[in-house]
Amino acid sequence: MRVFMIGYGQAGGRIVDTFLEYAKRTRQNFVSRVLAINTAKSDLMGLKYIPMEDRLLIGESLTKGHGIGADNELGAKVATDEIYTIQSEIDKRGTYQVDAFLIIAGLGGGTGSGGAPVLARRLKKLYEEPVYGLGILPSEDEGALCSLNAARSLMSFVNEVDNLFLFDNNAWKMGGESVKEAFAAINEEIVRRFGILFGAGEANEVGQIVVDAAEIINTLKGGGISTIGYATERIERSGGGFIKKLFKNKKVSMDKLDSVTRVTSLVRRAVLGRLTIPCDVTTAERALIIAAGPPEELSRKGIEKSKLQIEEMIKGEEVRGGDFPLKGDHVSAIVLFSGVSDIPRIKELQRIGAEAQKKIKEVAGEKEKEYKELLDTDETLKPLF
Repeated sequence: MRVFMIGYGQAGGRIVDTFLEYAKRTRQNFVSRVLAINTAKSDLMGLKYIPMEDRLLIGESLTKGHGIGADNELGAKVATDEIYTIQSEIDKRGTYQVDAFLIIAGLGGGTGSGGAPVLARRLKKLYEEPVYGLGILPSEDEGALCSLNAARSLMSFVNEVDNLFLFDNNAWKMGGESVKEAFAAINEEIVRRFGILFGAGEANEVGQIVVDAAEIINTLKGGGISTIGYATERIERSGGGFIKKLFKNKKVSMDKLDSVTRVTSLVRRAVLGRLTIPCDVTTAERALIIAAGPPEELSRKGIEKSKLQIEEMIKGEEVRGGDFPLKGDHVSAIVLFSGVSDIPRIKELQRIGAEAQKKIKEVAGEKEKEYKELLDTDETLKPLF
């Protein structure tokens, strides 16, 4: 699947940057075009792999290139004011051979959380290609204001895109890490999963069961929120020689059995392991399974068996699957669950956001009361008329 990736804000830009590094390292070509958008010049300058001509500074007359902090209302205003500039930059790059747009943004800050939904709405009006979002939820230690921003942005973002992927920093941040180390590790986890999802249809080798862009688009149709599970294991290579030749036929049959078991086991581990956003996967409307690795290690039968297991598990009836021939010494599996509900983290963000909103109103009320009391006691501050 050929994707036009747009990193909106600091987190979004860094993730697109990591996508480009990953695609270069793995020699994949699913990243069709890129654009990093920010109100802070320093964030744009800190990117390593996105070309300078694909970095766009917006809101400069208002922010002087210093960003807008965590004010996502201001982020939405800047995006609205600059939407024709952003649209022009996207038009310049064109959508030839682009299967979909992916807008990536951190939902706890200001620029991305405020601007991403505005851009998504515009792109859906202008283009026929689907517009997807990848929203990064803040961890608890990032503060109540970030949770409030995320709760606000999430509700807008999910309504403006064709499907919204979520990644919860709170479920992935390890203790004892620095912020820089934590975000670098998290970004790598994100890219590894989506690299398989988007890279499958662009493989250099044709698999037994091809996963093309249409398969992904059909899995994501209907909107809502999606999550991805992932599992991987290293291949243990057996030795050769006389024993291998002697039991050649038996080994072939054992290899087939092992590949079936490996694929079904990896899919099961992907489902039961850490999801990009923890949720009840049985509520999913649709699902997609992709097994990736050396062609001889992949099993059509293993994928078909896994599809049947997922069909029995989820609420919906649409389960697709395929393989992704990929050189290396690992076999991996991802499971995309689309249209999931019963997501505890979202409920928690809404609760924290509501409490933060209430506190903000209380503080504002107290300040207004103090100001009135000051006016009543100080004759010099009273209005002249």
